[in-house]
Amino acid sequence: MKKLHEELEKVLKSNVLVKVLCVVGIIIVVMLIFSAGISVGFHKASFGKNWGENYGRNFGMRSEFPGPGFGRDNFPNAHGTVGKILKVELPNIIVQDKDGIEKVIVVKDDTFIQKMRENMTMNSLKIDDVVTVIGSPNAQGQIEAKLIRIMLAPDFLKNNLPINSPQISNEKLSQ
Repeated sequence: MKKLHEELEKVLKSNVLVKVLCVVGIIIVVMLIFSAGISVGFHKASFGKNWGENYGRNFGMRSEFPGPGFGRDNFPNAHGTVGKILKVELPNIIVQDKDGIEKVIVVKDDTFIQKMRENMTMNSLKIDDVVTVIGSPNAQGQIEAKLIRIMLAPDFLKNNLPINSPQISNEKLSQ
């Protein structure tokens, strides 16, 4: 028993154990980073799938997957949008973003709504208001709003023009 105790003490004090523990620690950190990336990608892809599957239900149309309006990685932004309010049927609002994509926003009692520096209520959301929405995607392809900020409307949203329209000058966009 004494010999086993001495051998165990020798191993615990050796540099080999420290190196092995460092390698195992590095492997664990790399695996955690990799799994976080998988989780984020899965969450984003799930929103895109749910948004497409529920498009007809959310917008009162037959279910077709719309082609335009996806970002550079072919998935809509799952955590928010910037655009003009097309319809208000509380607790839901429909917002059309600068690319023409309509998104259903779920406004909850705990949603923080602000215009400039003034706190607002969900009843102050009106058609044609330009809003910035930040929230979380749900399983129905909707965005559950955490924050809605009512903004002053830029020209490209007031006129329903896509941002890459030749009718919009770079000067107007930079204002």
